[in-house]
Amino acid sequence: MPTSSLLPRHPHSPGRPREFDIDAAIAAVVPLFRERGYSSASITDISAAMQLSAGSIYKAFGDKRGIFLRAFERYVSTRHAELQMRMEVEATGFDKLRAMLIFYAETSHGAEGRRGCLVAASAIELATFDSEMADLVKNALHRVESTLRGLIQLGQSDGSIPKEIDTDASACLLLSILQGFRVIAKAGRTRSEMLAAAEQAMRVIR
Repeated sequence: MPTSSLLPRHPHSPGRPREFDIDAAIAAVVPLFRERGYSSASITDISAAMQLSAGSIYKAFGDKRGIFLRAFERYVSTRHAELQMRMEVEATGFDKLRAMLIFYAETSHGAEGRRGCLVAASAIELATFDSEMADLVKNALHRVESTLRGLIQLGQSDGSIPKEIDTDASACLLLSILQGFRVIAKAGRTRSEMLAAAEQAMRVIR
């Protein structure tokens, strides 16, 4: 079924200038989409999370889909920035890769883990019938896989990762493991379980 038939659109109507922080509003609604997904988050829920009227929301973002796309982009960019900060303090490719796996493990337990991953959830819920969403999910996963591949190659260059490791296959496997972390976290996992899993995953490149 076409996306346009599922998601009503409201044209942007002229009016007074917006008097709220759009970025703050988007940040406030990200947890809602992570917890409930796209379909289960109503405009009433979104309005409450953003602390905005439905009219203000429609004027600023057009429709529910527009809000979700902005939330998705913010979620991906924020996580990427946090990950970069974790990795940049490490010296070798191996240590940077380990920092990346630990980052995923530490966001895949407890309340944070149960909120879920917007990328994994969107791949399941939306990517099959929304081509734009499919492209965003594909690009987000591609960036993670490219980061993994680059870290393996860096480790092979600095001697911290064996040169005989199959770079592409290992990056694909680790991507699958990391996304798996985010999925199983929804059911509830402990920090120790996820950190142990991350350490075990590092054996892929030893």
